[in-house]
Amino acid sequence: MKITLHKPDTFGVIAGTLCMIHCLATPVLFITQAYSVGNHELAPDWWKNLDYVFLFISFFAVYRSTQTSSKKFMKPSLWISWVLLFGVLINEKIELFKIAEVFTYVAALILVGLHLYNLKYCQCKSEECCVNNYK
Repeated sequence: MKITLHKPDTFGVIAGTLCMIHCLATPVLFITQAYSVGNHELAPDWWKNLDYVFLFISFFAVYRSTQTSSKKFMKPSLWISWVLLFGVLINEKIELFKIAEVFTYVAALILVGLHLYNLKYCQCKSEECCVNNYK
């Protein structure tokens, strides 16, 4: 929990990268499992629900990152990218619209990229920086 509070962007980058690995590994795992088992139930429930774990983790990373960023544009940028990722993943679960899988990767990459940018260029150097930024 300490990394979430003190290094939220690092935590966000790690969570986003793991999310993308999860998304990229899913088709490979499903195909290999289908061929090896011959079962039509391709994905275990724990694997299907891992998306929700990443959304939950990334929510707190974005929340903390917006509190410690020195740039005003980062707060809406991080939240918009999180909402985009949330929308794409929820749509994937309920299949409301037909959206290409690439949008999931793009949304995750945008969020990771914003965390990296915020980590490198937008960190407060003093306590007053972040306090005055959102008054």
